[in-house]
Amino acid sequence: MRRVQARLSFILFQRHNEGSMSIDDLKSKIPDFAKDVRLNLSSMASDETLTPQQKYGLFVACGIASRNADVRKALVAEAAGKVDASVIQAAKAAASIMGMNNVYYRFVHLASNKDYRTMPARLRMNVISNPGVDKVDFELWSLAVSAINGCGMCIDAHEDVLRKANVTAEAIQAAVRFASIIQSAAIALEAADTE
Repeated sequence: MRRVQARLSFILFQRHNEGSMSIDDLKSKIPDFAKDVRLNLSSMASDETLTPQQKYGLFVACGIASRNADVRKALVAEAAGKVDASVIQAAKAAASIMGMNNVYYRFVHLASNKDYRTMPARLRMNVISNPGVDKVDFELWSLAVSAINGCGMCIDAHEDVLRKANVTAEAIQAAVRFASIIQSAAIALEAADTE
């Protein structure tokens, strides 16, 4: 059964990536007013601060969180040949679950009425405890997506878990730097559409 599921995931993954683009294709779409974004994408692509699984999982999770189809396709395609399909699925799960948690916990954090802090969230989050990949990697992706989505409460929670797992400040910073570069690429492409 597991073999069938893995094969099905691979087939779906291949179909998803048909007609996809690379980071180089993405850089070529970045307009001249955002030259720094192009340079940062190049630096990010060659950065070796993180493990390959951490790096390419970040590409996928943050590409999805950027909500830009070109960015998402390029980064998922970049990851496709470099990590197992299970990593890509887990990174997609990180982006999805943080999409929910970041909205909810940002509200709890920002609401003037502090009663919400004591109320149960009643949201399913099982994937966080069993992501199918190294939990530290999943936490790193969750932190980066939380940075994109601007949830301070989630940023603090994920950063705390990472520090307790002895993840270095440099690795945490690299994850958030990647998130910021990916988000800036999405915004540059959106800005180019206004010309």
